[in-house]
Amino acid sequence: MATDYDAPRKSDEDQDADSIEELKTRRTDKASSASVDEDEAEAAEGFELPGADLSGEELSVRVLPRQQDEFTCSSCFLVKHRSQLHPSSAGEQLICNDCAA
Repeated sequence: MATDYDAPRKSDEDQDADSIEELKTRRTDKASSASVDEDEAEAAEGFELPGADLSGEELSVRVLPRQQDEFTCSSCFLVKHRSQLHPSSAGEQLICNDCAA
């Protein structure tokens, strides 16, 4: 039998205290307290849907231009460091190691 080493350890006295009847009553108590009346409309108000109108939002991110030791991958269009340039890239087809793999 596999041992769960993350589970809290119980002494022999604790194991004997949990009888079948106690465990059954705990299970029924948890099942009755688990049912919660929740209004679905109220719960859905806090969620943002994709494609929401964000025209009033301002960006607070500072954007830097591409540096001398960086290139733009012609496959994924991400700006990456020259150390990530695939060796077989030639001419204007600069491809990163991730896209070449």
